[in-house]
Amino acid sequence: MFAEKLLKKMKNKQLIVVVGPTAIGKTALGIKLAQHYHTEIISADSRQFFKEMAIGTAVPDQDELAAAKHHFIQHISVEEHYSIGDFEKEAIYKIEELFKKHDTLIMVGGSGMYVDAVCNGIDEFPEVPVNIKQEVQDIFDNQGLDSLCDILKEKDPIHYNNVALQNPQRVMRAVAVCLASGQPYSSFLKKHNTQRSFDIIKIGIQADREIIYDRINQRVDIMIDNGLLTEVKSLIPFKDLNALNTVGYKELFNYFDGEWDLEFAISEIKKNTRRFAKRQLTWYRKDDSIKWIPFDYTLEMVLQKL
Repeated sequence: MFAEKLLKKMKNKQLIVVVGPTAIGKTALGIKLAQHYHTEIISADSRQFFKEMAIGTAVPDQDELAAAKHHFIQHISVEEHYSIGDFEKEAIYKIEELFKKHDTLIMVGGSGMYVDAVCNGIDEFPEVPVNIKQEVQDIFDNQGLDSLCDILKEKDPIHYNNVALQNPQRVMRAVAVCLASGQPYSSFLKKHNTQRSFDIIKIGIQADREIIYDRINQRVDIMIDNGLLTEVKSLIPFKDLNALNTVGYKELFNYFDGEWDLEFAISEIKKNTRRFAKRQLTWYRKDDSIKWIPFDYTLEMVLQKL
């Protein structure tokens, strides 16, 4: 009886999720909604979790953080292991805690998998033996990422077409599951959705590709002007950590290593960020529950959608 009452009570609560490609203005909309509902923001951007990475991840500035209370912004170090499972557990705990004083919460997410973990839970995968993990690591060390991508394409063409092939950790994980189970990695995806005890409404910001790309190019230039080179230089001792194998950092590591000149490194940041935005849109467009609004929205337009 108590559980039924709690579920009924929580069903009156709603989590509004703001999604869209990078540089489209998710932070600004999240703050406007938080102010309208007098509530707080859960960040689901995995690149903004790390204390040492602010400029290159477009962490909200001090004025934005003051405008609405944010959670999961720069709360861990690049040296800490922090999985999507860790985030799901901590985010759900925080959401249920905040629902004790708010009827509505806002979640702003640039990382589709992390948003999905909060909304739908995490898929269960088979245990991967240590020897297979080592086998996959050896392939990566000796033959490179392309060889692992070829294996994934053979073992699981569906996941091959969906995964970020430039991300070694994700490719290695998928290949290891394929080898350990003898089944495609994608066969373990979405076996079930976790039923949350609150309502979820998703708002997506969209624009023409040319507008998105122009905003990305402008943002990268602003990051450079704001001191991205200094930030990346300070992180050189940690460049081999997984957290730093990300756009905006790995390209500048190549510059500091003398492999690229600065102009080329910046052009690669812009190019790879555009590719990242394209993958984000591909991910979000599979979700029919998202209510899309134009990037030049008005708050009234968003509230009508809600």
